[in-house]
Amino acid sequence: MPRSDYRQINGLEVHFLEWGAADAPPVVLWHGLARTGRDFDPLAAALADRWRLICPDTPGRGLSQWSADPDRDYCMARYASLAAGLTEALGIRHFAWVGTSMGGALGIAAAAGPLAGRITRLVLNDIGPGLPRPAFERIRGYVGQPLDFTTISAFESYLRQIYAPFGAHTDAQWRHMAETSARRLPDGRITTHYDPAIVRQMIAYPDDFEQWPAYDALRLPCLVLRGEASDLLSPEMAAAMAARGPRARVVEVAGCGHAPALNTTAQIALVREFLEGAG
Repeated sequence: MPRSDYRQINGLEVHFLEWGAADAPPVVLWHGLARTGRDFDPLAAALADRWRLICPDTPGRGLSQWSADPDRDYCMARYASLAAGLTEALGIRHFAWVGTSMGGALGIAAAAGPLAGRITRLVLNDIGPGLPRPAFERIRGYVGQPLDFTTISAFESYLRQIYAPFGAHTDAQWRHMAETSARRLPDGRITTHYDPAIVRQMIAYPDDFEQWPAYDALRLPCLVLRGEASDLLSPEMAAAMAARGPRARVVEVAGCGHAPALNTTAQIALVREFLEGAG
């Protein structure tokens, strides 16, 4: 079973789940823009036999503290500083990194910045060193205006629709997503478990996801997973990632778009094999 814990980092309380033995090789799992660390429950549970998995909630998401100054705290540089502070606080010096969407972009920024030389292997789940403008506008449009619902069941139906590109989920996995993604508003209605102001990153820092110089500077084993129908990571960008910088191994994941949920046997096996040094 995972252990739930908190640390004060950069003036904010950060929540994280920790799986596996404390003396096992560490892996940081970082979620996407409007998600939480609970997205990694299936992957972390499967890998906990061999690794120590750290699954944070980025500030403004899940059980981590919301910022009183979104334009200061909700940006890639602050997240990278926070990742460095959290791993220092946990006594983790060298570790692998698995990042989905924003969490992968953060992995690039951190590995080329405050965590240079400390991230040993990098998994980028359906993200590259840039965002296509249509995808950028789509995300900016919905993240800042989350809908609300009268019941968890209605909320789950909504998640099944908007996260259909995540790929196959069992009914139990959809229910888990709903229950770990929900917060109740003062009027009793249900909405998503994040601060709508996280969208400020895409307004105050519109170039935060443009990271080719950082990617080109990386020299570490890198695995890129691309959803076959992804609108965030094009085949052309994935091919460029295989040819530049760390010369990533690119694997296209069938049956999903943005982003593979890392919840199936085949997807978990890809991550496990890479962490074991097989790819």
